[in-house]
Amino acid sequence: MITLYPAIDLKDGRAVRLVKGDFDQSMVFNEDPVAQARAFAEAGATSLHVVDLDGARTGEPVHAPVVAEIAAAFGGTVHFGGGLRSRAAIETALAAGAERLVVGTAVVVDQELLRWAIDRLGDGLVIALDARDGKVATHGWTQVSELEAEEVARDLVRTGVRHLLYTDIDRDGMLDGPNLASLRRVARSAPPLTVIASGGVSSLDDIRRLRQLGIDNLRGVVVGRALYEGRFTIPEALHELQAANT
Repeated sequence: MITLYPAIDLKDGRAVRLVKGDFDQSMVFNEDPVAQARAFAEAGATSLHVVDLDGARTGEPVHAPVVAEIAAAFGGTVHFGGGLRSRAAIETALAAGAERLVVGTAVVVDQELLRWAIDRLGDGLVIALDARDGKVATHGWTQVSELEAEEVARDLVRTGVRHLLYTDIDRDGMLDGPNLASLRRVARSAPPLTVIASGGVSSLDDIRRLRQLGIDNLRGVVVGRALYEGRFTIPEALHELQAANT
């Protein structure tokens, strides 16, 4: 089952999209992210991907009150990430009402935090694996490590993590289509993990291409700018995903 996750990225209290993860290149799509969440729900979306961009940069959630409003207005499953690098930050995000928390690769370095997060969140934990040129990026995409994305994915299998969000940063916000080859390599390196693809989706054809990869553990796709710009609608995307799942 492939789930559609419309994206709401929060910066300065507004719904924006970054270009290649660059905080200096952001486009505002809605001044009211709560209204945007409500609109996504009214269009038929049942899951939502919310990122606190300011939190990702500072290292702790900044928009928790807004996320709480979004969760209440949306009514469906809300994934929330951005700045969740400590137990206190994770508890703050939980209190905001998100059903699943997207925790970045800080937990890869901090094994104690990773073990705690697995015990605390269980199936509600999603690890965000963000990569640029195949290398894992950290600290809100501002730093690129020497860690290979595929290697990190394989290591996560042994920890008990169940869900992975994979983002190719160079495709994010660019509408150039997802990096299918990179996604395939990461997903196939860790088949027990369910994978959510993010970055670059620009058309219904891109969603079809994701399906045609034949990745059994691909369970979701995050879409942002393409929806905001009206390149396709949520009903159209849901129809395509339902067709892909039959």
